[in-house]
Amino acid sequence: MEKLTLIKVGGKIVEEPDTLLNLLSDFSMVPGHKVLVHGGGRSATRLAARLGIESKMINGRRVTDAEMLEVVTMVYGGLVNKNIVAGLQALGVNALGLTGADMNVLLSDKRPAGSVDYGFVGDIKRADGSVLAKLIGEGIVPVMAPLTHDGKGHMLNTNADTIAGETACSLASFFDVTLVYCFEKPGVLLQEDDDNSVIHEIDYCGFLDYVKNGIIQGGMIPKLENAFGAIRAGVREVLITRADCLCYPEKGTKIV
Repeated sequence: MEKLTLIKVGGKIVEEPDTLLNLLSDFSMVPGHKVLVHGGGRSATRLAARLGIESKMINGRRVTDAEMLEVVTMVYGGLVNKNIVAGLQALGVNALGLTGADMNVLLSDKRPAGSVDYGFVGDIKRADGSVLAKLIGEGIVPVMAPLTHDGKGHMLNTNADTIAGETACSLASFFDVTLVYCFEKPGVLLQEDDDNSVIHEIDYCGFLDYVKNGIIQGGMIPKLENAFGAIRAGVREVLITRADCLCYPEKGTKIV
């Protein structure tokens, strides 16, 4: 089975010209088949402010009312996505910008209102990797924006980490998939304030021990739970690292 690397990067990296240029240069050198999933929240917040639309965040998650949905659709699916595609084309990478609505790749349900109503936010219920796999086999590099649809004509704002995980799982029956989550630290750390204390490999038993001993805590717990979920769904390995370490995966944390 041919190898495929799916890389998820946050909006902070792809929204600044210098970090975007470095990321695309490194991404272009990743060997073999590849997919890029990106964020773009800061750009959405800036454009919303210029349009006089208030950005509302609860527990770090964006509340997406009808006006904000228009903004994130424009920004994620347009401005940020196409800047990435154009940058990759300049480096000889034949990229294609997509949302989950394109080719019906990612179908979601609108999240029901509970104690918090996040508005037009999608929870993925089906990921179809078959058409993506055909494109990838033709040498095309998909660039996925953090948007899905509900099958009834409505776009939905959707967490980019979730999109990366679900897309990786949907491609696991077609390729030998490695999923790479890029964030601000070089990997999962033994000591939160020491970037040199990277744990280079974690299996599920080790993960449970680290949680029990308080070494892994907070937001890293659900990130790793998602990583192990991807492993169980057929993804060969998950890496957690910094974007500037894409060419040096051994420096990050490998989830096996």
